[in-house]
Amino acid sequence: MTAPLDPYASLRVPDFRRFIAFLAAQTLATMMQTVAVGWQIYLVTRDPLALGIVGLAEALPFITLALPAGHLADRVDRRRLSLAALSVLAACSAALFTVTRLGLVRSGTAWIIYSVIFVSGIARSVLQPSRTALSADLVPRALYANSITWRSSVWQSAAVVGPALGGVVVAIGGPALTYGVAALLLVLAWLALWRVSPHPHPPGQAPSAGLHELLLGIRFLLTQPVLLGAQLLDLFSVLFAGAEALLPLFATDILHVGAAGLGVLRAAPAVGSVLMSVYQAYRPLAGRVGRVLLVSVTLYGVCISGFGISRSFALSTALLLLSGVFDNVSVVLRSTLLQTLTPRHLLGRVSAVNAIFIGSSNEIGGFESGVAARLLGAVPAVVLGGFVPMLVVAMIAWRVPELRRLDRVG
Repeated sequence: MTAPLDPYASLRVPDFRRFIAFLAAQTLATMMQTVAVGWQIYLVTRDPLALGIVGLAEALPFITLALPAGHLADRVDRRRLSLAALSVLAACSAALFTVTRLGLVRSGTAWIIYSVIFVSGIARSVLQPSRTALSADLVPRALYANSITWRSSVWQSAAVVGPALGGVVVAIGGPALTYGVAALLLVLAWLALWRVSPHPHPPGQAPSAGLHELLLGIRFLLTQPVLLGAQLLDLFSVLFAGAEALLPLFATDILHVGAAGLGVLRAAPAVGSVLMSVYQAYRPLAGRVGRVLLVSVTLYGVCISGFGISRSFALSTALLLLSGVFDNVSVVLRSTLLQTLTPRHLLGRVSAVNAIFIGSSNEIGGFESGVAARLLGAVPAVVLGGFVPMLVVAMIAWRVPELRRLDRVG
């Protein structure tokens, strides 16, 4: 077996490499499409609340169906379930391409975009827990931390290229071309995932369809104060300090940098996250990880507030980049805790709860940002939102001392 200290250990597993290829293509497509949707909606409505409604349209089905989807991921073949969800996402991108190409999206017909995003939220609610649980099936337990670091690095690398490329493609060919490219990338992602070998169902009794089994992920999480504290940190940070939903407004009306500049702003947090991911692959955190986590979340909030104040494109980009650096620490530690503390036969259901905490918080946070920007203005909404992580850190440090004193993970 490859030595655990080998920074490339998990990448030497063929199925994990195929999984990484799928993840990269799917993330690239999602990020490009997100840029195009935000740009298109804001241009036709000129309303920051419309940007928030996009997030709400995806989050509502995601939250509603995440627990049943996680339960399903513990009962059936996780690979096949992921492939089915990915097929729906590709169809949604193709639908966006079609309605935009036909000129059907105008100020009075934005509901078409919301409807397609709603369907994609259903597919994402299925894909998120099954994908997370599947990744743990592909590598031995000793390589969990290493695989999560590389998974995060590849995801963030695609999240760097995706928004930047999306902004360029929108500037060159408009949203329709961007949706077409996203659909093609999702087809490639499907092919990469299809090449992953089928893996046996995780050990343990297959869950029944009862309500008790459906809620078992929540009950397990409530018995793990360290894991729960880490989840709550990320949830409230993203929920209130997420500025990404308002980036089209900042790019258009405040920084005046256009679609290409929007792509750069979208990519900046992911650039910082990639840098931190690579660093952690070679120099993983060796101690005092609880304190590092709390400090990182605090500094993330400082960066978001600073971005709200900035009127310089260069400074705004740098602050978003640093926010990605600090956010990545939370991502890697939380994901490692999730896979280390959760039994394999529960991983689908616990991952579903994690998806509700984290995955939907981006979209709900986008809606919150849109509402706050409508009521307070975009700048006060972002600046005040950046203070929330600092308050949450103080509360978690006080109420969950086990997390504050956590020394090592894995």
